[in-house]
Amino acid sequence: MINKTLRENNIAAGFLTLIRLYLGYAWLTAGFGKLTGGFDASGFLANAVKNPVMGPDGSPVYGWYVTFIESFALPNAALFNVMIPWGEFLVGLGLMLGCLTTAAAFFAVVMNFAFMLAGTVSHNPTDILMGVIIMAAGYNAGKFGLDHYVLPI
Repeated sequence: MINKTLRENNIAAGFLTLIRLYLGYAWLTAGFGKLTGGFDASGFLANAVKNPVMGPDGSPVYGWYVTFIESFALPNAALFNVMIPWGEFLVGLGLMLGCLTTAAAFFAVVMNFAFMLAGTVSHNPTDILMGVIIMAAGYNAGKFGLDHYVLPI
C-alpha cells in the first residue's frame, strides 16, 4: 500500500519533488565546488588507506575496499579527480531537473556508499535514505520534472 502510494499518488509526487530538489541541490553544489575549486582526491584516498574503518578487534572492517583504494583508486587518482566532481554535478543536475531521476538517485546512493566505506559518515546515511525513497518511487519522483517528457510512460 505504501509503495503504491509512493509510486502513483500526485501528493507523494509533490513531496518527492521536494526531496529530489533538496538532495539534487546538495549534489550539484558539491560537484560544482569541486569542478571550480581544483579538486584532488589523492589526499582523501591516501587517508582512507592509512585510517580504514576499524572493527572492535582492531582489524579493518572493509579490508576489500581498502585494497581497492590502494591498488586501483590511488594509482588512478587522476581518473577519480574527474569522475567524482562530474559524477556529483551530473547526479545533482539529474535530480534537480527530474531527468532520469531513478538513475541519478541510484548513482547518488552508490557514491554515498563509496564515501562511507572509505570512512566518511557525515550526512551520507540521510542522503542514502532519500536516494532509496526516490528509487522506490520510480517515475513518480520525476513526474514533476523532465521525466514526464523523457520517459515513455
